[in-house]
Amino acid sequence: MAAAKRMMAVPATLPRMRIYGGHLIDPASGINQPMDLWIADGSLVSITPSGHRLDGFVADEEINATGQYICPGLIDLCARLREPGFEYKATLESEMRAAIAGGVTRLACPPDTDPPLDEPGLVEMLKHRARNLIQAHVHPLGALTVGLKGEQITEMAELSEAGCVGFSQGPIPIVNTQVLVRAMQYAKTFDYSVWLYPMDPWVGRSGVAHSGPVSGRMGLPGIPVANETIALHTIFELMRSTGARVHLCRLSSAAGVELVRQAKQEGLPISADVAVHHLHLIDVDIADFDSNYRVLPPFRGQRDREALRAAVLDGTVDVICSDHAPVDDDAKQLPFGEAEPGVSAIELLLPLTLKWAQEANVPLDQALRRLTVNAAAVLGRDAGQLSVGGQADICIFDPKAHWIVNSQQLFSQGANTPYVGLELQGRVHAVLVDGRCVFDRARGGFFLQSR
Repeated sequence: MAAAKRMMAVPATLPRMRIYGGHLIDPASGINQPMDLWIADGSLVSITPSGHRLDGFVADEEINATGQYICPGLIDLCARLREPGFEYKATLESEMRAAIAGGVTRLACPPDTDPPLDEPGLVEMLKHRARNLIQAHVHPLGALTVGLKGEQITEMAELSEAGCVGFSQGPIPIVNTQVLVRAMQYAKTFDYSVWLYPMDPWVGRSGVAHSGPVSGRMGLPGIPVANETIALHTIFELMRSTGARVHLCRLSSAAGVELVRQAKQEGLPISADVAVHHLHLIDVDIADFDSNYRVLPPFRGQRDREALRAAVLDGTVDVICSDHAPVDDDAKQLPFGEAEPGVSAIELLLPLTLKWAQEANVPLDQALRRLTVNAAAVLGRDAGQLSVGGQADICIFDPKAHWIVNSQQLFSQGANTPYVGLELQGRVHAVLVDGRCVFDRARGGFFLQSR
């Protein structure tokens, strides 16, 4: 493990690179065949058939991707970096390494830090620190209300200028609907996107597990599906009256999926995501009271899981995200009902998505679309694709590599995952950000340093 985490110096100038021998999959352009990539000054200068030589191009570095797949760097719409304020759970450095090791080159981080991201200075500080690490691109979400208290809307224009890509409450519902109305009206005026968790502030407020036979047998207070559907009805009504664009975070139920499907057919400007672990786990999995299965929203029934899988397949759900939430041991090593919810998942985003694709018989390019170009569209960024002249953010992975999840070998500071000890298939081999190789598993580590 010491070798895997070794830090190596980054060249001062951007190298000219050639990636050869790999199979390129770019969902945006439809390329799905062996190709070589040529990179200079942080951009793709050419994409050629495998084995083709580019006249006049002399590479400073070459990456042999034989037997590997090459795709755009993954984009994660929810990765908690835990800074500022929660450094005892994780640090920016640890979670950015985890992102890179998982093939994620661009991520959105929620505003539920301490203090929350409700002031431009906090946003600018976070972005500055992230840039200095020369790792993944970080896109903060600004707080929708001051202090996430749901009482007064923030200065969204100033937060947007500081670098926020949207505005959210995180998983903290706004109790006063009139405040949400004003926030959505403000967002509509400036064409900002509002990222909302469909969670009613009252129904299931004290719950910790999905309402059903399993939580009943376990004696755990439940969170009914109505917690999600009531919130969705409210959000859609407010969208109709304000015209605001909304991204729905972490759908969890079959009933919720159907409401979103109807709203999209109506033409409402919405997008939606699902946490990757909700495509695999259900309420029965919590029967051993393992707090690593404690998440919000909770794992629901098998019918809900199948509906989520189908919704990702048919496009009702646009994006798969990690919902990465590293939690310290003290907060997880508690009885199930008292433990802090959250899963450390950013390093498992790719293999768990590949697992869904294999089980659902989904072509690899369509699975990767949910992690690249679709996610970029939600962020409103020209990313998630590989094209000549474009940014060289690249993930190289082996879809056939089998590995056992070991919490001690994850780069995230949070070891809170229900997948410990399980075998997954698909592992990141190398990652480039802005045309610079920042991670190469074959060469034993990261290539990272502060500017």
